[in-house]
Amino acid sequence: MKKASISELKNQLSAYIDGVQRGRPLLIVDRGRPVARLEPIVGAGAGPQADARLARLERDGVLRRGRKALPPHLLDAVLPCPSAQASAVAALLDEREDGR
Repeated sequence: MKKASISELKNQLSAYIDGVQRGRPLLIVDRGRPVARLEPIVGAGAGPQADARLARLERDGVLRRGRKALPPHLLDAVLPCPSAQASAVAALLDEREDGR
């Protein structure tokens, strides 16, 4: 386990957080005495717990998993750009006036 003093941690926090995200716990020391331990959260995004959560949501009818991969043209498609005078607020107000 890697050790870091509080001042060292303060100066290089991003680098230490990156290490923790990669699975390397960090022991924080103050004048040589351990005061805290920083560890990655287990099961936060992937792995068996995420699969179990998806399976439960699928059983409950909340979601339906895709059966095949996305066609490549969907990922490469150029998205439409709004015109310069387009306004989301104006569109919302128009919808409210129409009763939608």
